[in-house]
This record gives sequence, structure tokens and C-alpha cells, in this order.
Amino acid sequence: MINKTHKIEEMFLSPYATKSKDTKGRAIPEEPSPTRTEFQRDRDRIIHCKAFRRLKNKTQVFLKPEGDHFRTRLTHTLDVAQIGRTIARICDLNEDLTEAIALGHDLGHTPFGHAGERALAELTHGEFSHNKQSLRVVEILEHNGKGLNLTFEVKDGILNHNSKGNPKTLEGMAVHLADRIAYLNHDIDDSIRAGIITEEDVPKEVREVLGNNFSMRINTMIESVYKQSAGKNTVAFEDHVLKATLKLREFMFERVYFSEGKKKEEYKVDLMIKYLFDWYVKNPKDLPDLYKQLLKDYSLETVVADYISTMTDTYALDTFKILFEPCYNITSIY
Repeated sequence: MINKTHKIEEMFLSPYATKSKDTKGRAIPEEPSPTRTEFQRDRDRIIHCKAFRRLKNKTQVFLKPEGDHFRTRLTHTLDVAQIGRTIARICDLNEDLTEAIALGHDLGHTPFGHAGERALAELTHGEFSHNKQSLRVVEILEHNGKGLNLTFEVKDGILNHNSKGNPKTLEGMAVHLADRIAYLNHDIDDSIRAGIITEEDVPKEVREVLGNNFSMRINTMIESVYKQSAGKNTVAFEDHVLKATLKLREFMFERVYFSEGKKKEEYKVDLMIKYLFDWYVKNPKDLPDLYKQLLKDYSLETVVADYISTMTDTYALDTFKILFEPCYNITSIY
């Protein structure tokens, strides 16, 4: 079965694609599976891990939105995986590797999205970032401190999916673009749903290049990647689409991500994260057993950041109430 998959990859994938048989392997060698490639195994390990399941209760952009149709960190991840696989397929790249990277790229994200990330980054003197934490999740925190033992290529893609990253595979580059395509477009959709912006607020020069709605923009971006990248040792936008995409990103930061209304709520998040961080630094005995064990090898601040970053929005709020709200009924979290 595996030999068949390897032959299919050799026959149909781009010469620049990452072949399953050519993986640089795992930190701890394992017997190969008779039915799945190494990248398929990584994908399955990520889907079945606890950090992946927690993404359903972590903020994407809007903090505790009223309504069931706003994106969460989990639905964002699924969007990235779908777009990433589309890019991989049309550019003849390895879909299994692309999917594994996409599904794992945000495993280290904090409660309350980037607001929580910025708070932990400040508290750890710039050491914390969600992409580094995602790698830490799969290498150390998952599986009761044993990690998932993923392949080099998947870990590289997870670490380097952000704007400052430099992935070593084309599949990692595909996820980098898929992440940007996904978050810009679904964040516009959610912002319109929330009444913060309208479609007409999107800059005219952006709409003229990318399109006038959610579907058109995603389609334009993916087609641009195909035109620029198919048959080449790169995964990129055409220049005019890249320029429009950067303009769209600038608009979203100004009107949505750093808007005055959002800043007010994020100020509360910042205070809550700081209170939690300070509590566990002063009271490490209250950390769960896994994190107490980690104190043997890592600094207290690093381990406290590990614990807080694993929390879902709801768990962080309930923990805060238990620790700081007088007469809070602890049984309410069960």
C-alpha cells in the first residue's frame, strides 16, 4: 500500500514537491506504517490530539461573539487545510504534508486569539509566539509530555507558517499563503456579520483586483497562486494580487483588528492573562502535574505560559473566577 502511494507521488507530483519517501524523518525513529505514509500519520496524530480539540473554544477574532456562525480557531484551521489542499493539488504538491501542516499550524494559540498571544509575549519578554508554541505543543506538551514525534517537514511548516517564517518545503509555503487567504477573507465575512464594516468599505482598488465578495476573493487568490507557481520551485501570488492582498491586510488591521471597540475588550483580556500569569508564577504548586514535571527542565515563566496558552476561552474565564472572584462556586465549571 505504501509502495503504491510512493509510486503515485513519483508519477504525478511536481519534481519540486516533497515526496513521502524522502522525509527527513522523526526525532525518535519509528517502524513505518503498512498503510499510511509518514505525513498521513502526522495528520492523524494532530487530528486526534487534545490541543486540536481545544481549538473549537478558542477565539479567532471576535471575543465571545453572539451567534453560531462566527469563526473559531478550529474552523479557521479547517479553512486553511481546505485552501492549502486546493493549492497543493493544482500545483502538484504533496497534499498530505500540506494538510498535516495546516491542521497543526495553530495548535499553540492562546485563549482569546492574538490578544492573549500579545499578553503572553509581553509577560515572557518577547519569548512567546503562537507559531513557536505550536511547535512546542507537538514536540513536548502533547501526549502527557512525550510529544507527537512528528516528521521534520511538518514541524518546519508549523514553525514557519507566519509572515516572518521561511518554510523549507513548498508545502509549507502553500500553508503560509492558505493561512493568509483564509483569515483575511473569513475575518471580513465575520466583520460584516458583526456590523463593523460593509462590503463597500473594502478599498475600491482591492475589490477591483480581488473581487467584490468572499468567494470571488478566495478564488482570485488561489488562481493567482496557480498562475505564479505551477511547475516552478515557488509558491507565491502574482505581483498585482500580492499588492492588493497587502492593501486588504492593512485595511483589516486599521478597521477591525486594532479598532477602538476591539481594544476595549482586549484590555480586559490583557489584565486577565496578567493576573493568571502572576498567580501561577507565585503559586506553582497550583499547576497541573504535567507542568510541575516540566519545571525540571524549563523556567517557571515558560511553563506558566505553556499552561495558560493551552486554556480555552471558557476555561481561562472560569479559572480566573475561581482564583479572583469572591465566593465563586467551584462546582460551576464541572
